[in-house]
Amino acid sequence: MSRHRRLQLVRSGGQAPRPRPVLRKRTPRRPSRSRRLLEALLLLAAGCGVLVLLLLLPRAVDLDSLLLVSTAIGHLIDGITQLLLGLIQLLAVLLLVSLALLALVLLLGGLVRLVRALLPPPASATKPGPPPPTSPQPRRLGRSGQRL
Repeated sequence: MSRHRRLQLVRSGGQAPRPRPVLRKRTPRRPSRSRRLLEALLLLAAGCGVLVLLLLLPRAVDLDSLLLVSTAIGHLIDGITQLLLGLIQLLAVLLLVSLALLALVLLLGGLVRLVRALLPPPASATKPGPPPPTSPQPRRLGRSGQRL
């Protein structure tokens, strides 16, 4: 829709029509103070619960957490390295295939041009005949209306 106001019929009473409530911008309501306090306390309780769970994890499950983290990081680094090496090898194969296709296209184009150069031109192009008719040139007039 454009920003220009539309032309409207003049109504009796002299009042302009009110904008529809659908198009009015609504101001967002701010939640009450008690609701904001409740949300903050729930977030704090959930964070404390997760921290306590993490502190009790080594006792509940018998594993060395530092060894587990370092092993996981090592496997992650190895996986990323293998992924990058695989991508580099794939790009190298694509480059070789594209070079091979370019060589085939160049050879085919050169062969076609060589054959066209060695063959005699078609008979219709070398046949002597009358020159094609030319259309009459229109007369050119100068500014004063005289022929040039």
